[in-house]
Amino acid sequence: MGTSRCRLLVGVVVGMAIAWAWVVAGSAVAGEPGKVGVPAKRPADGKKLRIVVFGAHPDDAEIRAGGTGALWAAQGHHVQLVSVTNGDIGHSQIFGPELARRRKAEAQAASKCLGTHSRVLDIHDGELEPTLANRKEITRVVREWQADIVIGHRPNDYHPDHRYVGVLMQDSAYMVTVPFFCPETPYLTSNPLFLYSEDGFQRPNPFRPDVVVAIDEVIDRKVKALVDMESQFVEGGANGPFPKTEAERARRRPQVAEGFRNRCAAVANRYRAKLIELYGEERGKQVRYAEAFEFCEYGRRPGREELNRWFPFFPK
Repeated sequence: MGTSRCRLLVGVVVGMAIAWAWVVAGSAVAGEPGKVGVPAKRPADGKKLRIVVFGAHPDDAEIRAGGTGALWAAQGHHVQLVSVTNGDIGHSQIFGPELARRRKAEAQAASKCLGTHSRVLDIHDGELEPTLANRKEITRVVREWQADIVIGHRPNDYHPDHRYVGVLMQDSAYMVTVPFFCPETPYLTSNPLFLYSEDGFQRPNPFRPDVVVAIDEVIDRKVKALVDMESQFVEGGANGPFPKTEAERARRRPQVAEGFRNRCAAVANRYRAKLIELYGEERGKQVRYAEAFEFCEYGRRPGREELNRWFPFFPK
């Protein structure tokens, strides 16, 4: 067969393949089952909220939003706390698969205490990068959970894993609604509300408390969930110091508990004006413990009525 005829045959085959791909795509857009690029189907309890909280390591989501997650869960809403890395270097004595297994178990136990769901992605601690592959992974997580609300770190944080969770969350905003980006995972038909969790970093811009949630009624559960993550808070995590005796370990548990109570109390005091705005003067002044969040401009921007639907703990 001559060269020109070979090229012609190859061109015909490639053309047919492209045409077939567009036929499949057309069927998908029309919603044909089993095809790529189809919209996600809402679960039967469609009035219940679905929330994804991304943390860089197995403890970050629990620290930043464990109380709010427990409040949502108590009302029957669906909350998934996702660790984007497996935490396999976050300890001064053990590392690798052994530590990853331990931290995954701690995250699962924390979610059991809070009433949430837990997921740990298999990315090495300290090695998260804002790659296309990871953008697709975050997009798939949001879509699979069919999230109404997505929470994650701000992209200006001390830890590179924290920063890149923020970048990846931003990069997935809007893309979760694009049918043929990650077309094998049904896309969302509306963009979720994207929120940043609170931090104290000032540059290039300080945290803005758009939403502050009173967590007094679940503070004991949040503190217990965190204290039980012993590898990080009783044993000191990556930087120690590691307790030398069982007596020292026992002393640390109430110290850790008090530290987290103080942290949540500081949030309430720091954003007291916002608590009063959201809960009213009488209740707002009484709140002892809180968690705070900032709107990400890349997601939905709710008015007060919609905010009350997404955060049903606020007075109507």
